[in-house]
Amino acid sequence: MVNLTSLLQAKNLKEFVGQNHIIGKDKPLYKLIEKKEIPHLFFFGKPGTGKTTLAKIISKEINTDFYHFNATTLKVDELRTVFKRYENTLIKPLVFIDEVHRLSKNQQEVLLPIMEDYQITIIGASTENPYHSLTSAIRSRSFLFEFLSHTKDDLLQLIERALLILPSLKINQEAKEFLISSSFGDARAMLNLLDFSYKADSHITLEVLKDLRQINLKDGVSSKDTHYDLASAMIKSIRGSDIDASIYYLARLIDGGENIDFITRRLVISASEDIGNANPNALNLAVSTQISANKIGLPEARIILAQCVVYLASSPKSNSSYLAINKALQDISNGHIMQIPEHIKDNAVGYIYPHNFGGWCDQKYLEKSVKYYESSMIGFEKTLDEWVDKITSTNLSKTKKPKGENK
Repeated sequence: MVNLTSLLQAKNLKEFVGQNHIIGKDKPLYKLIEKKEIPHLFFFGKPGTGKTTLAKIISKEINTDFYHFNATTLKVDELRTVFKRYENTLIKPLVFIDEVHRLSKNQQEVLLPIMEDYQITIIGASTENPYHSLTSAIRSRSFLFEFLSHTKDDLLQLIERALLILPSLKINQEAKEFLISSSFGDARAMLNLLDFSYKADSHITLEVLKDLRQINLKDGVSSKDTHYDLASAMIKSIRGSDIDASIYYLARLIDGGENIDFITRRLVISASEDIGNANPNALNLAVSTQISANKIGLPEARIILAQCVVYLASSPKSNSSYLAINKALQDISNGHIMQIPEHIKDNAVGYIYPHNFGGWCDQKYLEKSVKYYESSMIGFEKTLDEWVDKITSTNLSKTKKPKGENK
Protein backbone atom coordinates (compact mmCIF):
# COMPACT_ATOMS: atom_id res chain seq x y z
CA MET A 1 0.00 0.00 0.00
CA VAL A 2 1.20 3.50 -0.82
CA ASN A 3 2.76 5.62 1.93
CA LEU A 4 1.51 9.19 1.50
CA THR A 5 4.10 10.71 3.81
CA SER A 6 6.96 9.35 1.71
CA LEU A 7 5.15 9.99 -1.55
CA LEU A 8 4.49 13.65 -0.77
CA GLN A 9 7.87 14.41 0.79
CA ALA A 10 9.56 17.10 -1.31
CA LYS A 11 12.34 15.74 -3.53
CA ASN A 12 13.64 19.11 -4.71
CA LEU A 13 13.43 22.83 -3.99
CA LYS A 14 10.44 23.35 -6.28
CA GLU A 15 8.40 20.78 -4.35
CA PHE A 16 9.40 22.12 -0.93
CA VAL A 17 6.42 23.71 0.85
CA GLY A 18 6.69 26.57 3.34
CA GLN A 19 9.60 28.39 5.00
CA ASN A 20 9.65 31.10 2.31
CA HIS A 21 11.42 33.40 4.77
CA ILE A 22 14.38 31.00 4.54
CA ILE A 23 14.19 29.23 1.20
CA GLY A 24 12.14 31.53 -1.02
CA LYS A 25 13.55 32.00 -4.53
CA ASP A 26 14.71 35.52 -3.69
CA LYS A 27 16.50 34.42 -0.51
CA PRO A 28 20.31 34.06 -0.26
CA LEU A 29 20.15 30.44 0.92
CA TYR A 30 18.15 29.42 -2.16
CA LYS A 31 20.76 31.05 -4.40
CA LEU A 32 23.62 29.42 -2.50
CA ILE A 33 22.04 25.99 -2.96
CA GLU A 34 21.67 26.64 -6.69
CA LYS A 35 25.35 27.58 -6.85
CA LYS A 36 26.28 24.54 -4.72
CA GLU A 37 27.98 26.79 -2.14
CA ILE A 38 26.58 25.48 1.11
CA PRO A 39 27.60 26.96 4.48
CA HIS A 40 27.25 25.07 7.75
CA LEU A 41 23.59 25.33 8.77
CA PHE A 42 21.54 24.74 11.90
CA PHE A 43 17.76 24.53 11.57
CA PHE A 44 15.45 24.76 14.57
CA GLY A 45 11.68 24.74 14.90
CA LYS A 46 8.66 22.60 15.69
CA PRO A 47 8.27 19.03 14.43
CA GLY A 48 7.01 18.54 10.88
CA THR A 49 8.23 21.88 9.52
CA GLY A 50 10.67 20.47 6.95
CA LYS A 51 14.09 20.61 8.64
CA THR A 52 15.20 17.09 7.72
CA THR A 53 13.53 17.28 4.31
CA LEU A 54 15.41 20.44 3.39
CA ALA A 55 18.72 18.90 4.50
CA LYS A 56 18.10 15.90 2.20
CA ILE A 57 17.12 18.20 -0.67
CA ILE A 58 20.32 20.21 -0.25
CA SER A 59 22.33 16.97 -0.41
CA LYS A 60 20.61 15.99 -3.67
CA GLU A 61 20.94 19.46 -5.16
CA ILE A 62 24.70 19.51 -4.62
CA ASN A 63 24.96 15.80 -5.57
CA THR A 64 27.03 14.62 -2.62
CA ASP A 65 27.10 11.79 -0.08
CA PHE A 66 24.63 12.16 2.79
CA TYR A 67 25.10 10.92 6.37
CA HIS A 68 22.27 11.09 8.89
CA PHE A 69 23.08 10.99 12.63
CA ASN A 70 21.09 11.63 15.79
CA ALA A 71 22.92 13.47 18.57
CA THR A 72 21.26 11.31 21.25
CA THR A 73 23.10 8.20 19.99
CA LEU A 74 26.01 9.75 18.10
CA LYS A 75 29.50 8.58 19.00
CA VAL A 76 32.61 10.65 18.35
CA ASP A 77 34.29 7.67 16.67
CA GLU A 78 31.47 7.57 14.10
CA LEU A 79 32.18 11.17 13.15
CA ARG A 80 35.91 10.55 12.95
CA THR A 81 35.33 7.54 10.68
CA VAL A 82 33.33 9.66 8.23
CA PHE A 83 35.88 12.48 8.34
CA LYS A 84 38.80 10.12 7.71
CA ARG A 85 37.01 8.49 4.77
CA TYR A 86 37.03 11.79 2.86
CA GLU A 87 40.43 13.10 3.99
CA ASN A 88 42.21 12.82 0.63
CA THR A 89 39.25 13.00 -1.72
CA LEU A 90 37.63 15.79 -3.69
CA ILE A 91 34.20 14.79 -2.41
CA LYS A 92 32.74 16.98 0.31
CA PRO A 93 29.90 15.02 1.97
CA LEU A 94 27.01 16.45 3.93
CA VAL A 95 26.65 15.31 7.54
CA PHE A 96 23.17 15.87 8.98
CA ILE A 97 22.81 15.74 12.79
CA ASP A 98 19.32 15.64 14.28
CA GLU A 99 18.55 16.74 17.87
CA VAL A 100 21.65 18.90 17.62
CA HIS A 101 20.94 20.63 20.94
CA ARG A 102 22.01 17.37 22.59
CA LEU A 103 25.54 17.48 21.21
CA SER A 104 28.10 17.30 24.02
CA LYS A 105 30.98 19.79 24.18
CA ASN A 106 33.36 16.98 23.24
CA GLN A 107 31.34 16.21 20.11
CA GLN A 108 31.24 19.90 19.21
CA GLU A 109 35.02 20.17 19.61
CA VAL A 110 35.45 17.29 17.15
CA LEU A 111 33.31 19.20 14.62
CA LEU A 112 35.24 22.47 14.91
CA PRO A 113 38.36 21.72 12.78
CA ILE A 114 36.19 20.05 10.13
CA MET A 115 33.87 23.05 10.00
CA GLU A 116 36.82 25.44 9.92
CA ASP A 117 38.37 23.79 6.84
CA TYR A 118 35.02 23.00 5.16
CA GLN A 119 36.15 19.44 4.53
CA ILE A 120 32.57 18.42 5.24
CA THR A 121 29.32 20.39 5.30
CA ILE A 122 27.47 20.16 8.61
CA ILE A 123 23.70 20.66 8.87
CA GLY A 124 22.03 20.30 12.25
CA ALA A 125 18.36 20.25 13.24
CA SER A 126 16.53 20.63 16.52
CA THR A 127 13.05 21.26 17.89
CA GLU A 128 14.73 23.61 20.38
CA ASN A 129 16.66 26.80 19.75
CA PRO A 130 20.28 25.53 19.81
CA TYR A 131 21.68 28.98 20.60
CA HIS A 132 22.15 28.08 24.27
CA SER A 133 23.47 24.55 23.63
CA LEU A 134 25.91 25.27 20.79
CA THR A 135 29.23 26.84 21.68
CA SER A 136 30.07 30.29 20.36
CA ALA A 137 32.81 28.68 18.25
CA ILE A 138 30.25 26.49 16.46
CA ARG A 139 27.81 29.39 16.01
CA SER A 140 30.48 31.66 14.54
CA ARG A 141 31.16 29.08 11.81
CA SER A 142 27.54 28.52 10.84
CA PHE A 143 24.13 30.08 10.20
CA LEU A 144 21.04 29.45 12.33
CA PHE A 145 17.55 29.46 10.79
CA GLU A 146 14.20 29.16 12.58
CA PHE A 147 11.57 27.02 10.83
CA LEU A 148 8.04 28.27 11.47
CA SER A 149 4.88 26.17 11.72
CA HIS A 150 3.27 25.52 8.36
CA THR A 151 0.43 27.90 7.51
CA LYS A 152 -3.05 26.74 6.55
CA ASP A 153 -2.21 27.45 2.91
CA ASP A 154 0.92 25.28 3.15
CA LEU A 155 -1.05 22.33 4.53
CA LEU A 156 -3.87 22.80 2.02
CA GLN A 157 -1.27 22.72 -0.78
CA LEU A 158 -0.11 19.31 0.46
CA ILE A 159 -3.68 17.98 0.56
CA GLU A 160 -4.33 19.18 -2.99
CA ARG A 161 -1.11 17.50 -4.12
CA ALA A 162 -2.26 14.24 -2.49
CA LEU A 163 -5.55 14.44 -4.39
CA LEU A 164 -3.65 14.79 -7.67
CA ILE A 165 -1.35 11.86 -6.93
CA LEU A 166 -4.13 9.52 -5.75
CA PRO A 167 -7.24 9.74 -7.99
CA SER A 168 -9.09 7.30 -5.71
CA LEU A 169 -8.65 9.63 -2.70
CA LYS A 170 -11.86 11.48 -1.82
CA ILE A 171 -12.11 14.00 0.98
CA ASN A 172 -14.88 16.48 1.79
CA GLN A 173 -14.42 20.09 2.92
CA GLU A 174 -15.03 19.59 6.64
CA ALA A 175 -12.55 16.71 6.66
CA LYS A 176 -9.95 18.98 4.99
CA GLU A 177 -10.54 21.66 7.60
CA PHE A 178 -10.13 19.16 10.46
CA LEU A 179 -6.95 17.74 8.93
CA ILE A 180 -5.45 21.23 8.88
CA SER A 181 -6.78 22.60 12.17
CA SER A 182 -5.97 19.50 14.25
CA SER A 183 -2.41 19.22 12.92
CA PHE A 184 -1.36 22.70 14.10
CA GLY A 185 1.28 23.40 11.48
CA ASP A 186 2.88 19.93 11.60
CA ALA A 187 2.95 18.66 8.00
CA ARG A 188 4.28 15.23 9.00
CA ALA A 189 1.46 14.73 11.50
CA MET A 190 -1.16 15.81 8.95
CA LEU A 191 0.16 13.51 6.23
CA ASN A 192 0.41 10.65 8.71
CA LEU A 193 -3.27 11.08 9.61
CA LEU A 194 -4.22 11.42 5.94
CA ASP A 195 -2.19 8.32 5.05
CA PHE A 196 -3.78 5.97 7.59
CA SER A 197 -7.25 7.40 7.02
CA TYR A 198 -6.84 6.63 3.31
CA LYS A 199 -5.67 3.09 4.10
CA ALA A 200 -8.81 2.62 6.21
CA ASP A 201 -11.15 4.13 3.62
CA SER A 202 -10.31 5.98 0.38
CA HIS A 203 -13.35 8.19 1.01
CA ILE A 204 -12.14 10.22 3.99
CA THR A 205 -14.76 11.80 6.22
CA LEU A 206 -14.62 13.88 9.39
CA GLU A 207 -15.80 10.87 11.40
CA VAL A 208 -12.90 8.72 10.17
CA LEU A 209 -10.36 11.42 11.02
CA LYS A 210 -11.80 12.02 14.50
CA ASP A 211 -11.78 8.30 15.24
CA LEU A 212 -8.03 8.23 14.54
CA ARG A 213 -7.15 11.60 16.08
CA GLN A 214 -9.30 11.96 19.15
CA ILE A 215 -7.15 14.71 20.68
CA ASN A 216 -5.82 17.61 18.63
CA LEU A 217 -2.10 18.27 18.54
CA LYS A 218 -0.88 21.18 20.62
CA ASP A 219 0.32 24.65 19.68
CA GLY A 220 -0.86 26.92 16.90
CA VAL A 221 -0.76 26.94 13.13
CA SER A 222 -0.09 30.59 12.40
CA SER A 223 3.19 32.26 13.25
CA LYS A 224 1.35 34.28 15.88
CA ASP A 225 0.91 31.13 17.94
CA THR A 226 4.57 30.12 18.15
CA HIS A 227 6.17 29.64 21.52
CA TYR A 228 8.07 32.91 21.12
CA ASP A 229 4.85 34.87 20.73
CA LEU A 230 3.18 33.10 23.66
CA ALA A 231 6.25 33.72 25.82
CA SER A 232 6.27 37.36 24.73
CA ALA A 233 2.57 37.70 25.62
CA MET A 234 3.21 36.18 29.06
CA ILE A 235 6.15 38.50 29.77
CA LYS A 236 4.26 41.59 28.58
CA SER A 237 1.31 40.61 30.78
CA ILE A 238 3.65 40.24 33.77
CA ARG A 239 5.18 43.64 32.94
CA GLY A 240 1.67 45.09 32.83
CA SER A 241 0.79 43.49 36.22
CA ASP A 242 -2.14 41.57 34.71
CA ILE A 243 -2.11 38.40 36.81
CA ASP A 244 -4.89 36.55 34.96
CA ALA A 245 -3.43 37.22 31.52
CA SER A 246 -0.01 36.11 32.76
CA ILE A 247 -1.46 32.85 34.08
CA TYR A 248 -3.43 32.28 30.86
CA TYR A 249 -0.33 32.54 28.65
CA LEU A 250 1.62 30.37 31.06
CA ALA A 251 -1.16 27.77 30.73
CA ARG A 252 -0.95 28.02 26.93
CA LEU A 253 2.78 27.36 27.07
CA ILE A 254 2.33 24.39 29.39
CA ASP A 255 -0.60 22.98 27.41
CA GLY A 256 1.45 23.32 24.21
CA GLY A 257 4.18 21.14 25.66
CA GLU A 258 6.68 23.97 25.95
CA ASN A 259 10.04 23.15 27.48
CA ILE A 260 10.22 24.15 31.17
CA ASP A 261 13.71 25.56 30.74
CA PHE A 262 12.44 27.86 27.96
CA ILE A 263 9.69 29.22 30.25
CA THR A 264 11.84 29.67 33.33
CA ARG A 265 14.67 31.42 31.46
CA ARG A 266 12.19 34.07 30.44
CA LEU A 267 10.83 34.42 33.96
CA VAL A 268 14.36 34.98 35.27
CA ILE A 269 14.98 37.63 32.61
CA SER A 270 11.65 39.31 33.42
CA ALA A 271 12.47 39.38 37.13
CA SER A 272 15.60 41.40 36.40
CA GLU A 273 14.58 43.42 33.34
CA ASP A 274 11.08 44.47 34.41
CA ILE A 275 11.17 44.32 38.22
CA GLY A 276 14.81 44.72 39.10
CA ASN A 277 15.59 46.38 42.40
CA ALA A 278 12.01 47.53 42.86
CA ASN A 279 11.72 44.04 44.38
CA PRO A 280 15.11 42.24 44.40
CA ASN A 281 13.51 39.09 45.80
CA ALA A 282 11.75 38.56 42.46
CA LEU A 283 15.05 37.44 40.93
CA ASN A 284 15.68 35.04 43.83
CA LEU A 285 12.24 33.49 43.41
CA ALA A 286 12.61 33.24 39.62
CA VAL A 287 15.97 31.47 39.93
CA SER A 288 14.54 29.13 42.58
CA THR A 289 11.65 28.43 40.20
CA GLN A 290 14.08 27.65 37.40
CA ILE A 291 15.97 25.13 39.53
CA SER A 292 12.99 23.46 41.22
CA ALA A 293 10.65 23.35 38.19
CA ASN A 294 13.33 21.76 36.00
CA LYS A 295 14.18 19.24 38.71
CA ILE A 296 10.59 18.25 39.51
CA GLY A 297 9.09 18.44 36.02
CA LEU A 298 5.49 18.54 34.89
CA PRO A 299 2.72 18.19 35.88
CA GLU A 300 3.67 19.28 39.42
CA ALA A 301 5.99 22.04 38.18
CA ARG A 302 2.96 23.93 36.88
CA ILE A 303 2.23 24.96 40.48
CA ILE A 304 5.73 26.34 40.99
CA LEU A 305 5.58 28.19 37.67
CA ALA A 306 2.18 29.67 38.52
CA GLN A 307 3.40 30.84 41.95
CA CYS A 308 6.34 32.61 40.34
CA VAL A 309 4.22 34.22 37.61
CA VAL A 310 1.71 35.56 40.14
CA TYR A 311 4.54 36.96 42.28
CA LEU A 312 6.25 38.65 39.32
CA ALA A 313 3.00 40.14 38.02
CA SER A 314 2.18 41.44 41.51
CA SER A 315 5.60 43.00 42.11
CA PRO A 316 6.40 46.72 41.68
CA LYS A 317 8.17 47.29 38.37
CA SER A 318 11.37 49.11 37.46
CA ASN A 319 13.63 48.88 34.41
CA SER A 320 16.25 51.28 35.80
CA SER A 321 19.07 48.72 35.82
CA TYR A 322 18.12 47.53 32.33
CA LEU A 323 18.24 51.08 30.96
CA ALA A 324 21.49 51.88 32.78
CA ILE A 325 23.49 48.98 31.33
CA ASN A 326 22.07 49.62 27.84
CA LYS A 327 23.17 53.27 27.99
CA ALA A 328 26.67 52.31 29.14
CA LEU A 329 27.02 49.64 26.44
CA GLN A 330 25.79 52.09 23.81
CA ASP A 331 28.42 54.63 24.89
CA ILE A 332 31.17 52.01 24.66
CA SER A 333 29.87 50.78 21.29
CA ASN A 334 30.04 54.37 20.02
CA GLY A 335 33.71 54.58 20.99
CA HIS A 336 33.36 56.57 24.21
CA ILE A 337 36.16 54.78 26.04
CA MET A 338 37.41 56.45 29.23
CA GLN A 339 40.80 55.86 30.78
CA ILE A 340 40.82 54.26 34.22
CA PRO A 341 42.01 56.81 36.82
CA GLU A 342 45.51 55.91 38.00
CA HIS A 343 44.61 55.66 41.69
CA ILE A 344 42.07 52.81 41.18
CA LYS A 345 44.20 50.65 38.91
CA ASP A 346 45.61 47.40 40.30
CA ASN A 347 48.51 48.07 42.73
CA ALA A 348 48.20 51.83 42.10
CA VAL A 349 49.28 54.47 44.60
CA GLY A 350 46.91 57.14 45.89
CA TYR A 351 43.78 55.08 46.37
CA ILE A 352 41.71 56.15 49.40
CA TYR A 353 40.22 53.23 51.31
CA PRO A 354 36.53 54.13 52.00
CA HIS A 355 36.32 51.89 55.07
CA ASN A 356 38.84 54.17 56.76
CA PHE A 357 36.31 56.98 56.46
CA GLY A 358 33.17 55.34 57.74
CA GLY A 359 32.30 53.64 54.45
CA TRP A 360 32.57 56.54 51.97
CA CYS A 361 34.96 59.25 50.84
CA ASP A 362 34.95 61.77 48.03
CA GLN A 363 37.02 60.05 45.36
CA LYS A 364 37.04 59.95 41.53
CA TYR A 365 36.19 56.61 39.88
CA LEU A 366 35.64 57.74 36.29
CA GLU A 367 37.69 59.96 34.01
CA LYS A 368 34.67 62.21 33.56
CA SER A 369 31.22 62.35 35.09
CA VAL A 370 28.41 60.42 33.36
CA LYS A 371 24.85 59.53 34.34
CA TYR A 372 23.63 56.08 33.33
CA TYR A 373 21.44 55.08 36.26
CA GLU A 374 18.21 56.89 37.00
CA SER A 375 16.26 55.47 39.93
CA SER A 376 12.54 54.90 39.42
CA MET A 377 12.04 55.52 43.16
CA ILE A 378 9.60 52.58 43.11
CA GLY A 379 9.51 49.83 45.72
CA PHE A 380 12.86 48.83 47.17
CA GLU A 381 14.68 51.17 44.77
CA LYS A 382 13.49 54.01 46.97
CA THR A 383 15.21 52.34 49.94
CA LEU A 384 18.40 51.95 47.89
CA ASP A 385 18.26 55.68 47.08
CA GLU A 386 18.04 56.45 50.77
CA TRP A 387 21.03 54.19 51.46
CA VAL A 388 23.14 55.91 48.82
CA ASP A 389 22.14 59.32 50.20
CA LYS A 390 23.23 58.28 53.68
CA ILE A 391 26.45 56.62 52.47
CA THR A 392 27.54 59.61 50.42
CA SER A 393 26.54 62.21 52.99
CA THR A 394 29.37 64.73 53.36
CA ASN A 395 28.69 64.84 57.08
CA LEU A 396 29.72 61.19 57.35
CA SER A 397 33.26 61.74 56.02
CA LYS A 398 33.71 64.87 58.10
CA THR A 399 32.74 63.27 61.37
CA LYS A 400 34.73 60.07 60.89
CA LYS A 401 38.50 59.95 61.31
CA PRO A 402 40.67 57.67 59.16
CA LYS A 403 41.16 54.19 60.61
CA GLY A 404 44.37 52.43 59.61
CA GLU A 405 46.26 52.72 56.35
CA ASN A 406 44.87 53.25 52.85
CA LYS A 407 44.76 50.11 50.68
